[in-house]
Amino acid sequence: MNEEFASASPLQSWLSAVRGQARRHGFAAAGLVLALSAIMLLLVQNTYRALSGEATLALQYALIGGAAGFLATATGALPALFLRRLPQRLEDSLLGFAAGMMLAASAFSLLLPGLAAAEALVASKGLAAAIVVLGLALGVALMLGLDAFTPHEHDKSGPCGPAHERISRVWLFVFAIALHNLPEGMAIGVSFSRGDLAVGLPLTTAIALQDIPEGLAVALALRAAGFAAPFAVGVAAVSGLFEPAGALLGVGLASGLALAYPVGLGLAAGAMIFVVSHEMIPETHRNGHQTPATLGLMSGFALMMVLDTALG
Repeated sequence: MNEEFASASPLQSWLSAVRGQARRHGFAAAGLVLALSAIMLLLVQNTYRALSGEATLALQYALIGGAAGFLATATGALPALFLRRLPQRLEDSLLGFAAGMMLAASAFSLLLPGLAAAEALVASKGLAAAIVVLGLALGVALMLGLDAFTPHEHDKSGPCGPAHERISRVWLFVFAIALHNLPEGMAIGVSFSRGDLAVGLPLTTAIALQDIPEGLAVALALRAAGFAAPFAVGVAAVSGLFEPAGALLGVGLASGLALAYPVGLGLAAGAMIFVVSHEMIPETHRNGHQTPATLGLMSGFALMMVLDTALG
């Protein structure tokens, strides 16, 4: 570390680290700017309707769905008060199950309704697919950029992101959890943005169910990192608050312009699929338990398919 960097203010140091990260990850930086610009445009376009009372029912549903995700996360974290760790094979299987539910939810409760909504607008299957793919790409660009530019730490891979050495380890874990839970909350909000229970209920049920093993995994990771049991459970539970926050963002994105709904569904799906592919599946496959993790994924996928059929 040179003398100029050491003597700089925290803000200057962080800005310098971000600029360096942008030079090293130009594609992720460009994608993040593009995704955030599109999100801001959608939010501005939809804010009036969301605040005028026209979206009251959607807002209520989204907050209830986000609260369900928070409660499921907190409930899942509680056993970490008494457990320090689970057998690695079981933990990988449970995370695989959660990944399968997220993949199926992305397909059945986000992409398929998005395609149907887009086709109803443009009366063309090809153009409808292009609209949803645009949303999908924005979701991936958003998460790729946030992953590159948010300081965070994973239990196995260690800290990453600009200026991570200046941030306490607790906050690095919190930011990592936020990157995971925010897309789930966004998906809940987008799915309820039209007040349609047939779309939102299966998705919210799936996310809440898979939040239980996720909450436990987060709490156990914090315990393994050396934090006390009550603190680890508390942080894992509070991390669930990112889901109602994300739900509010999702409603704001997709509750106004008709075109915003399929784009928002695609964006939420892209963000969730990114998390599954970039974080969850590699995590379940790094310990030599690929087969039980894959079987867990298939079980979660099948259960979500049944839920979508029964509740949709």
